Amino acid sequence: METELDEDDGTFTNISLVDDTVDSESAVLYTKQENELSIMNCDIDGDMENQVEMEEKTRLINQVLELQHTLEDLSARVDAVKEENLKLKSENQVLGQYIENLMSASSVFQTTDTKSKRK
Repeated sequence: METELDEDDGTFTNISLVDDTVDSESAVLYTKQENELSIMNCDIDGDMENQVEMEEKTRLINQVLELQHTLEDLSARVDAVKEENLKLKSENQVLGQYIENLMSASSVFQTTDTKSKRK
């Protein structure tokens, strides 16, 4: 047995040390509370998992969109380079024809017959 000093009047009070077993109602309440906490933890875990999943989906969607924009930019650049290439080919053909015309008109580039000069 344990005794405590009663603060009101300075006398001792007897406190029973009988087995404090939990009756069935409080055990059921504890079990219900435990189950509710477990369910809440599952909900929190589920919410956390859903949040992580949604963040991952958002990140992937943003990455896909960024890659799509990059692909569009690259496609536009390829088209611009193709156009520039065609333009340069056309200019090269014009310059090539001009050079041929100049060479044919110049006496420096005329073919000479070396045999006829030796005779």
